Amino acid sequence: MIRVSHLSAFYDGAEGGRVTALSELGLEVPKGGTCAIIGPSGCGKSTLLRILAGIAKNYEGEVLVAGASVNPKTLSIGFIPQNYGLLPWKSLRDNIRLSWKVKHPETPVPEGEDTMLARLGIGETLLSRFPRELSGGQQQRASLARAFLLRPDVLLMDEPFSALDAITREEMQEVFFELWRAQTVTAVIVTHDVEEALYLGQTIVVLSPAPGRVVSVTDNPFFARRETSADFVAQKARLRVLLAGKEAAE
Repeated sequence: MIRVSHLSAFYDGAEGGRVTALSELGLEVPKGGTCAIIGPSGCGKSTLLRILAGIAKNYEGEVLVAGASVNPKTLSIGFIPQNYGLLPWKSLRDNIRLSWKVKHPETPVPEGEDTMLARLGIGETLLSRFPRELSGGQQQRASLARAFLLRPDVLLMDEPFSALDAITREEMQEVFFELWRAQTVTAVIVTHDVEEALYLGQTIVVLSPAPGRVVSVTDNPFFARRETSADFVAQKARLRVLLAGKEAAE
């Protein structure tokens, strides 16, 4: 579904000149698969998501989604930013429906919206509230609802659970899985949390410090499993070593 080859991305530096955010990066994600991306701060993880979303254009190399160049006009791309992306002046219901109405302005909201909201624990009393009146977990549920209501071809998530407490984070991960299984959407999840990467990613990609390069690609046997086994602990330790830059790429 997603194929990235020889990707180098750039931005304008504060003192002028071009700064390289990503260098010669390669990545493949099969249709319906999940890929977790981890790496140190500033290594270009968010830049990669913006390129996959068709937002960032300043790059070299090949980026294909469903065999074609990224085009938000022809693809349905769900994007969940770190701050959830809710508009403060819109009600929760209007925020949830926003992406659908932008993408399909003449088409009614699809059937199944109420069922999905019920799965997410979003009741009628919440739908008339504004983001400032909601907890972090409620805002996260709304962000997930908006993305999945779009029936996306690709779902891009930028540290979506990082601002939540540990219990709420695990709850939201389970909610994500329930929706993901129902729609089998191709998902790329950026996270700074190794355990979260092990839980959410069928494949885990480790990036180097800036400019971001692929250090390791791991097929993850612990996907969707809450583990405490010795093998799990060893895999977590290995990923942390890779993040610290103490082991060569395989």
